[in-house]
Amino acid sequence: MPDLADVADLEARLGRPLTPDEQARAAALLADASALVRDFTRQDFTRVVGDTLVLRPVGVLLRLPQRPVTAVTSVAAVGPAGATIGALSGWVWDGRDKIDLSCVSPAGSWPLNWTGSLPDTYQVVYDHGTDPVPPGVVAAVCAIVLRTLLSPSMVAGMVAERIGAYNYQVQQSAGAAGASVAMTPADEKALARYGPRRFGTIGVEAG
Repeated sequence: MPDLADVADLEARLGRPLTPDEQARAAALLADASALVRDFTRQDFTRVVGDTLVLRPVGVLLRLPQRPVTAVTSVAAVGPAGATIGALSGWVWDGRDKIDLSCVSPAGSWPLNWTGSLPDTYQVVYDHGTDPVPPGVVAAVCAIVLRTLLSPSMVAGMVAERIGAYNYQVQQSAGAAGASVAMTPADEKALARYGPRRFGTIGVEAG
């Protein structure tokens, strides 16, 4: 999955090109920061076509976890053994992130001997994400990376060091970055709007 920001985004915020030493670390730090942001928000952000997952509804509603949803290709019932029973028709996508199953009907492949109630899980194929990545997400990733990239020491918590002829002085700060990226409460606050919405649909597996 592509990073959520790139070197050009970092340089635009720095107002200068990265130094050779900074360039050597930038790719890994961008990948790490992108992973942190995706883990925190549970969103991919970048565009994905044909994503397949299995969901268990609440009532007659399925909520698709990745946003924004740009298309829903198909909905299929999943049988007790985990195999899809058949494509369904009659479902309605609300144009945002919910699928209404109240009017679903078999599309010809539902077994004739099916005697139970509606299936417990459904396989959905859908497209989601944006191109480009939302500016707020790019800004957060760059802030996380630059805090580490510009840290004066590779030791977490160290913000300055001085070596004189006869002395060595270290100044510590709990908020200073080290060699690894980390999110701060300010980062989390900025990204909170992109996090998962409260809803009862359960993701059973990802395809």
